[in-house]
Amino acid sequence: MSEMTWRKRALAAGAGLGITALALAACTAPGSGEGTDDGGDNGEAVVDTAVIIAETNEFTSANAISATGNLDTNGKVNYLTRAGFTYVSDSYEVVPDESFGTMELVSEDPLQVKYTLNEGLEWSDGDAIDTDDLVFGWAVASGIFDDAETDAEGNITNGGNSYFAYAGSTEGLNTSTITEVADDKLSLTVEYDTPYVDWNLQGLIDQPVHVVAEKAGVEVADLVDTILTSPRGDAANPAPVNETLKAAADFWNTGFDMTSLPEDESLYLSSGPFVISSWEPTQSMTLTLNENYKGDLTPSFTELTIRFIGDTQAQVSALQNGEVDIIVPQASGDTLTALEALDGIQIEQGDELSYDHLDLTFAGVFEDANVREAFLKTIPRQQIVDTLMKPINPEAEVLNSQLFIPAQSAYADAVAANGSDAYAEVDIEGAKELLDGETPTVRLMYNIANPNRVAAFEAIQASAAEAGFTVEDGGREDWSAQLGTDIYDAVIFGWVSPGVGNGTIPQIFASYGGSNFNKYANDTVDEIGREIPVTLDTATIDELTIQADTELFADGYGLPLFQSAGLQAHTDRITGITYMGNQTGPIWNFWEWEVTE
Repeated sequence: MSEMTWRKRALAAGAGLGITALALAACTAPGSGEGTDDGGDNGEAVVDTAVIIAETNEFTSANAISATGNLDTNGKVNYLTRAGFTYVSDSYEVVPDESFGTMELVSEDPLQVKYTLNEGLEWSDGDAIDTDDLVFGWAVASGIFDDAETDAEGNITNGGNSYFAYAGSTEGLNTSTITEVADDKLSLTVEYDTPYVDWNLQGLIDQPVHVVAEKAGVEVADLVDTILTSPRGDAANPAPVNETLKAAADFWNTGFDMTSLPEDESLYLSSGPFVISSWEPTQSMTLTLNENYKGDLTPSFTELTIRFIGDTQAQVSALQNGEVDIIVPQASGDTLTALEALDGIQIEQGDELSYDHLDLTFAGVFEDANVREAFLKTIPRQQIVDTLMKPINPEAEVLNSQLFIPAQSAYADAVAANGSDAYAEVDIEGAKELLDGETPTVRLMYNIANPNRVAAFEAIQASAAEAGFTVEDGGREDWSAQLGTDIYDAVIFGWVSPGVGNGTIPQIFASYGGSNFNKYANDTVDEIGREIPVTLDTATIDELTIQADTELFADGYGLPLFQSAGLQAHTDRITGITYMGNQTGPIWNFWEWEVTE
């Protein structure tokens, strides 16, 4: 598969800043081990052996939460190489990792959260992990210094400044202030001006601040002091550019992106159990144990290799031939049948917290609302579900919400209210009437290496042609890098969720969202995106989300297609793997695996 990341509630990661962000994707409590001498949670010696896992997408960045690096494979490498205050279990519970530190709710009114790091934590280069890193992480995720206003095209309209290109939502954390930093640099307190429903998902730890400062040409102390003392951004009164922040942000935004392993090891430091040791682009990446890791989530094996295999059948063949130990292939009936025929293979299935969808840009041919509606009337969603999903999940249905999945209690209410019934069936005659003799050309982009996306494109192209549309084939392998550009009019891709948090609307659908790629702007949705993070009542959040869902259908934003079916398989040499439907996949508990040589 190949997609991005969504959430549990409004659709709703590991540790750190990216825990609530949706990502482009391919489709228990910590144990008692310490350092690298013990294995996992059972205290057994580490087995000197490698585990090999297949991934669909190539690695592109050591910064998985930037606008350019928010890809599922990057997030998985981040999960393996970053320690933090929490992680998400396979039951979508936020689990504390007290071997890293603690997050304590000090006060509810005002909302105050104290972060305390354990003593002796280090980055893989030996530099201390301390509150300087947390202060920098807070600056990134809060967007606190931005004072720019932008139009629907993303252009700054008021002469203000936008610093960190964070892929997630800054709503909620952008009302906070760091009020106290301990002299020993092991604890700090964050205070919020308003309630914030997802305060417990803000881990703050991100990139090593000493690296960012060096690459930006500033001193760590100056950067941290600038963050702690500079005023909050005010779009009504934009301030002159803060050169220290700009230098740090300019590097953070793209400086960790890469196409091969840099000679400069500081660009891929680790705070977690593994560290990147080698990378053969387009082929594989190898991670080995991080000798400076002090936490409890130590694996019972010494090496993990990620092989980049985009083709589903090639993944199955690699598993059959013993070339890989774990695969998470594109789910299909043929794939399941092939896996079931293999000996010594364990298969896990379940629903993924991801969905495939068609999005329209709000520019070019689709500036016209009638053209948007006409095109959506031609989308053969039932045919796509019958062809792609039912062979693997006979219960699969067309997805009729942009913001809920069927397992959520509010899904039925959303479908009854949101207007999705207007697209329940293909309506070629209705589309022709709206076009009134026009024959628009639509450039449709999708991942040409993903069989589901190819099949969906072909079905849409054929159906839309009956109404007079010419749908040009915009399939390409670098589709994710092209999101937000003007080379396409519509795009098929997917979002995959961490399973926790309430950040989907402000991240994706608000005009100010870090992952709003199609220039969508709706004042009501923007307001909902600001209101949900400060709303603590779940029933109210559901009501607001349904309202936003209704706006999306009314505006012809696009159409959800289906919730993805999940499929993963592994060899018998590994035990302890369980099904995980979020973007982390089977590696969510890698420290609990037991591996034979």
